[in-house]
Amino acid sequence: MNQATVKLRNITLGVGRPKIAVPITGKTADEIGEQAQKIVTVKPDVVEWRIDYFDGVLDAGQLTQTGQQLRQILGDIALLTTFRTKGEGGELALADDGYFKVCETVLQGHFTDALDIERFHDETAVKGLVGEAHEENVVVIMSNHDFDKTPAADEIQSRLTGMVELGADVAKMAVMPHNANDVLTLLTATTKTAASVNQPLITMSMGDLGKVSRIAGETFGSALTFATVGAASAPGQIPLQNLRQELEDLKLN
Repeated sequence: MNQATVKLRNITLGVGRPKIAVPITGKTADEIGEQAQKIVTVKPDVVEWRIDYFDGVLDAGQLTQTGQQLRQILGDIALLTTFRTKGEGGELALADDGYFKVCETVLQGHFTDALDIERFHDETAVKGLVGEAHEENVVVIMSNHDFDKTPAADEIQSRLTGMVELGADVAKMAVMPHNANDVLTLLTATTKTAASVNQPLITMSMGDLGKVSRIAGETFGSALTFATVGAASAPGQIPLQNLRQELEDLKLN
């Protein structure tokens, strides 16, 4: 297993227990603030702000102001900002130029520690955005989601490796299983990729069938897992307090 690590504010991805992220899915600045205040009390490692849920996401001023308010509430907790497009399971359909504009607004607002960049947009634009993020000292978590199926293990491996080649600090894939073999495919691909690339990975098999993948990251090579405090942002997420205990029970040292 590789020992590649990435520092994200006060935590390190890729060493020890998988870190736990909790999503914020509020539609208004007030809802986002309320969710954040509730989440802060349980101290997750990372908060993922899903800006595709935010009503003001296309207004640069509102996005920046709300992001900066969120940063204040979170204090020392690392913030990952994510616009998940409709095609990858998100709330809002945006053409490429709109998507990149929103991501650039996030970077220019100086409130986030990490930015999720979807792999399957125009490759030149993806590379450009990775470069901009790195100039701002923002960690790039590159992602791909398949809500319909689980691709073959070599395809999963190839996508994760491709993300690293495009400059991702962390490569992320989430897939949907239809049977137990699909879950094994995801875990196998994760373990193989973790042995061959020099960046941390985040992988998960979604839904109830895939829940085992959300708690077994330390064994198979996934550095971050998503939990709920209130609303889930993807099928199969486990409540934070349960997940914390399960990760501890499955620890390797």
